[in-house]
Amino acid sequence: MFETGDEPQSKSAHTRARIRDAAISSFVEHGYADTTMRRIADAAGVSTGNAYYYYPSKMHLVQELYIRVQQEHAALALPRLGETTGLVDRLRIVFETGLAAVEPYQRVAPGFLSAMIPPDSPMNPLADETAAARAMTVTLFRTAVDGATHRLPEDVSALLPDALFVAYLALVLRWTYDTSTAHRPTARMLDAGLRMLALALPFVRVPGIHAAARELLGLVAEVRS
Repeated sequence: MFETGDEPQSKSAHTRARIRDAAISSFVEHGYADTTMRRIADAAGVSTGNAYYYYPSKMHLVQELYIRVQQEHAALALPRLGETTGLVDRLRIVFETGLAAVEPYQRVAPGFLSAMIPPDSPMNPLADETAAARAMTVTLFRTAVDGATHRLPEDVSALLPDALFVAYLALVLRWTYDTSTAHRPTARMLDAGLRMLALALPFVRVPGIHAAARELLGLVAEVRS
């Protein structure tokens, strides 16, 4: 009796997972433009109508990809964050593991970028539709900031994770078109940014600089709201 009651939900979750996994595999292999709902359905072994039942559009499956990438990002970052308490070192971990999480998708990343750049695109990293994945990234930065041994003013600490998310988007944009060995230009960009941060941190409590830093971080954080 209980097995009969549980079976439909279990079967539904299994079908949904097959469609999601087939979509993500297709995105990696064929890119965004050449991945269609029909192709996804065929790979998942379901009808196209059934695929649309679970996911109304390809855009919804891109959101699943975003969530998957951020889950992988967290899995890479969190263990390493336990190894250090320095703020700049912890931020480097979040940035570097973020790039590691998206590495399997670099070949097809430009195609996704062209679809997500328009401000009204539901694939845009700042869109309402991507809020869940965005929140996961901001939470990682907040974990890095809150767990560090630093003397930042509380208002600066509160604004910093949202501003760092915008910086992360800029880094990923550079990485998208960086086909060099080991992505050295992207690594240099990250190194330079973290060096500037390390130099600025001791001065953040100076009254005039504190106010300017708070204003700047607030303006940067507004980009994502």
